[in-house]
Amino acid sequence: MININSEIQDIFRTAIHASYPELENVPLQVTPSQQPKFGDYQFNSAMGIAQTLKAKGEKVNPRDIANKIIQHVPENKIMEKTEVAGPGFINVYLKKDFISQQLTHLLVNGVKPPHVGPPLKVVVDFSSPNIAKEMHVGHLRSTIIGESICRLFEYVGHDVLRLNHIGDWGTQFGMLIAHLQDKFPNYLTISPPIGDLQAFYKESKKRFDEDAEFKKRAYQCVVKLQSKEPDFIKAWSLICDVSRNEFQKIYDALDITLIERGESYYQDMMKEVVKEFEEKGLVQLDEGRKIVFPPNCSIPLTIEKSDGGYTYDTSDLAALRQRLFEEKANVVIYVVDSGQASHFQLLFSAGQMIGWYDPKVTRVEHAGFGVVLGDDKKKFKTRSGDTVRLIDLLEEGLKRSMDKLKEKERDKVLTPEELKAAQESVAYGCIKYADLSHNRCNDYIFSFDKMLDDKGNTAAYLLYAFTRIRAISRLANIDEATLQKAATETTIALDHEKEWKLAKLILRFPEILQKILEDLLLHTLCDFLYELATTFTEFYDSCYCVEKDRQTGEVIKINMWRMLLCDATAAVMAQGFKILGLKPVQKM
Repeated sequence: MININSEIQDIFRTAIHASYPELENVPLQVTPSQQPKFGDYQFNSAMGIAQTLKAKGEKVNPRDIANKIIQHVPENKIMEKTEVAGPGFINVYLKKDFISQQLTHLLVNGVKPPHVGPPLKVVVDFSSPNIAKEMHVGHLRSTIIGESICRLFEYVGHDVLRLNHIGDWGTQFGMLIAHLQDKFPNYLTISPPIGDLQAFYKESKKRFDEDAEFKKRAYQCVVKLQSKEPDFIKAWSLICDVSRNEFQKIYDALDITLIERGESYYQDMMKEVVKEFEEKGLVQLDEGRKIVFPPNCSIPLTIEKSDGGYTYDTSDLAALRQRLFEEKANVVIYVVDSGQASHFQLLFSAGQMIGWYDPKVTRVEHAGFGVVLGDDKKKFKTRSGDTVRLIDLLEEGLKRSMDKLKEKERDKVLTPEELKAAQESVAYGCIKYADLSHNRCNDYIFSFDKMLDDKGNTAAYLLYAFTRIRAISRLANIDEATLQKAATETTIALDHEKEWKLAKLILRFPEILQKILEDLLLHTLCDFLYELATTFTEFYDSCYCVEKDRQTGEVIKINMWRMLLCDATAAVMAQGFKILGLKPVQKM
């Protein structure tokens, strides 16, 4: 698909160069017009050019600049006309036959991604729960946002490595292994039935805090684990496996794909990291600790403790180095809560200081996010004040989703299989969409009532709207083959204002994706899909797609070009849903 916004920018770039050849790298501002009287797009750079010329000692009115640029707009297939408005805006009117042709291309070839340059190697670090601890509501955002970022980069053709940087190493494993030895002494031959790992963790922690002899043994277990003694590696693996199985239940429910690469993966690389910083003279000693002060940072990274042990800082540096040099990543994205922003600032600054990457060439970025709040606008907790377990949250979503479907009496018209598919589609879709539809930088209030509401910008509304759009051709007895044939033979007329509004919006999909690739703010896609659904409703209410006899209900006339607009809307919505991880069902 063509990114129309980018095409318009290219046209104006040529016009500016012809008008003002002495100006280089002029920022180009092209936005969709908010009102039809201002055309379809607006070019808003004339005022900025006026400021640049003023700084060079030339005082020129922005309207005169805009008029001069218009005179140099080259012949093109996109613009019908341009006009200067207000203080120097340029209104752009698109050619209807161009938009019609683009829609035909979409229908014939499918919703293809925009061209975004050569394929890149992209590493996304997300989810990252801790072994022996259950996934809680705090892991929800990283998991959902990270998955959608991966889907988007994959869709446009990049090679994405999805990494789950789990907490699977550290001193806590000493107490867990010591407790395992006591509770299941034959663990080496018979797999221990650890049903509730959270309770197991609490038991071992209680013993660690209260029993000095146990604490001593726990420390000895850590040493033996770090020395990779086989029996201790086996115990560690057993504990990790129990956690993995629990994590996987959540990943399966939410359709999340990850490659596990925990802290343990980088253990053997940490010595090299410390050595490299030392060889480059970047290490300072502080009471036996080895620390590194990245430029413009007031606090250091601790890369080795006074007892010779390594830290999270060392592990994160080793991970960054491995991703840049072994994975040869062009882009590394960390989807971690905003509370870690200062840590990532230190980490990235250290990586640049030691020469691992140049931010002008390699994109290393922290995609931070706010916390999930309860109705009281405090951190989302259970009534007893505990952290909300993610598995409980998903089960509650399923229950409420079914209640909602039964309230609408869908259980009376759907088969049990269709009802279950609709239940899961709505429950998991609503939980994902409620998160993704908020700006990730902000906190958001978790409310099942709001997210399951089928009015407003919710997954419930969009999924129902999509199902209704898909049903239009079915109710008119038009099959897929007929639509495909019509796409190649029928010119899509865009004479009605609602047809024109919908057509232009459908074709904005590539520019929406381009923006998200740059800022990683997925709520922009949610806003677009909601606008698309509401614009479609305006179109459908004003423009007859299928005309029926009022007495018999028999189809009298099918306006095929409008059926094709329905099909194009549904195709773009379906691709948007794939990126967001929503799963529409045929019947709802």
